[in-house]
Amino acid sequence: MTKLHNLITDNIDIWTSAIKKRSATGRGSSKKIELTGVKKLRELILDLAVRGKLLSQDQNDEPASKLLKSIDKEKAQLIKNKELKRSKVLPELLEDECIFDIPESWLWCRLGNICKKLTDGSHNPPSNSGMGFPMLSCQNVNYGKVDFSSPSRYVTEEDFHQENKRTRIQPNDVLLSIVASIGRSAVVPDDAPKFVLQRSVAVLQSQMSPSYFSYMLTSPLCINYYNRHAKGTAQKGIYLGKLSLMPLAIPPLAEQHRIVAKVDELMALCDQLEQQTEQSISAHKTLVQVLLNTLTASFDAHEFNQNWARIAEHFDTLFTTEDSIEQLKQAILQLAVMGKLVAQDVNDEPTSKLLKIISDEKKKLISDKSIKKVKELPKLTNEDKLFDLPNGWEWGRFQDIAANVNNALKAGPFGSALKKSMYVETGFKIYGQEQVISGDENLGDYYIDNEKYESLSSCKVASGDILISLVGTIGKVLVLSENCQPGIINPRLVKISLFESINRKFIQNILASPLIQFELSEKSHGGTMNILNLGLLKELVFPIPPIEEQERICTKVFQLMTICNQLKLQISEARQSKVNLAEVLVQQGLSH
Repeated sequence: MTKLHNLITDNIDIWTSAIKKRSATGRGSSKKIELTGVKKLRELILDLAVRGKLLSQDQNDEPASKLLKSIDKEKAQLIKNKELKRSKVLPELLEDECIFDIPESWLWCRLGNICKKLTDGSHNPPSNSGMGFPMLSCQNVNYGKVDFSSPSRYVTEEDFHQENKRTRIQPNDVLLSIVASIGRSAVVPDDAPKFVLQRSVAVLQSQMSPSYFSYMLTSPLCINYYNRHAKGTAQKGIYLGKLSLMPLAIPPLAEQHRIVAKVDELMALCDQLEQQTEQSISAHKTLVQVLLNTLTASFDAHEFNQNWARIAEHFDTLFTTEDSIEQLKQAILQLAVMGKLVAQDVNDEPTSKLLKIISDEKKKLISDKSIKKVKELPKLTNEDKLFDLPNGWEWGRFQDIAANVNNALKAGPFGSALKKSMYVETGFKIYGQEQVISGDENLGDYYIDNEKYESLSSCKVASGDILISLVGTIGKVLVLSENCQPGIINPRLVKISLFESINRKFIQNILASPLIQFELSEKSHGGTMNILNLGLLKELVFPIPPIEEQERICTKVFQLMTICNQLKLQISEARQSKVNLAEVLVQQGLSH
């Protein structure tokens, strides 16, 4: 057992550093991440416990066979007294069902053979009385704890007595969730209020140690059995008949108590490791945020370069999580739109000249009746200007930098203008949010024919157009490439055709920045999801640097984002290696 103890204690760094993004709720998980190493350590502890490998055996213990005889004797007496119905005789265990070797004093048997009570809750629960006795569901059975604070419903005293006839729940009974979240178990505490159960929870009673029984039911041995034999589509569940057939390795009663004490001790250690790890992650996140705030507070590009150099010296210790890399990316974009990422060049033509060129051209085309006049937006006020801009920059709107063509800013077709019944197998592509959110313009296979395409000519797209998502995941941007398929946008997108000299990638970076994303979030509206519209996008105010500086900013952003992506890949690979190593340690533990 010393080797196993060392396996746990000598590899604390592996157990605590094996982390991945949260995939499900359960023991060993925090809000956004799963502490995979600690979770696997918990599973290993329970696996070793039910295999007889967690503690040394004591030859003075009464063997498990005597415990089984005592259970059989008690059940026979209860049947004789008509306090228990005679149950169906369970088949003998087959050799291949005893899946691992057990200590000499242990015994393999089926779950049904060790239980004098094995039933589930109500299959037809009464209506909620709003007060009275709590009725619990599987959601109220957690790992080692019964939650009485939020029952699924309450039942009247009459319904309580009716429902309790079958289950007759008592302190030290063991509860097990058997529908949906199968395999959570807890012991009914001595001070539990009177309650009844829905069918998603089974109640078990035996002469075994209740705490050991509960631990055993949550062990990998049992979880694997539930997974193999659960039935159902929307919600899987395991039937009581199949549950009663589950093979279990039963230790002597005295050893059960010792195992519980050891498991409690080791689970407390896991709790400490979990808490320390989460505190460390939280402290690290705060540190990263403080340093990145220093970065974004840089006065100009020169100060940014100095602050970046200091942070870059500690990349290996600062940016060790994917979340920290995402924070760094956001800081880079914020610096880009504030004019602090690259130095200004006095030789750059100021943005004001570019805006005048666009405006003059627009006036001439309107005068020539080549394009339609669009409604002018109110002039910008000081309140619209969120911070001081570098020399040569200007605040503006999409209307100021749009191409001087009709429908330069256009939302997708409204209402019945585009229905799925109009789609064809090949033709002109319909661009939607799936392409924008994924960043892949070739995704999707929705098309319309030439007649429909021409009737929706105002929604046509071309190379260099910017597409913006409007619903749910708002403000995502796709710049159409030179090789984009001819087509139109659907109602969940806005198309913006920009003046030819405007750098499309810069506008994409602007829209992805925290500054603009916050503005879009504040302006969007909707009940269950955020919704933008063309009007809100037309009102959006953002900084516009000189054309030459747009190019320099995009180059710098690309360089820094490349570094971030490389770091993120390294972190992902390192994290997966630690998760794999934790799995190897588990296998080592089981092989002893």
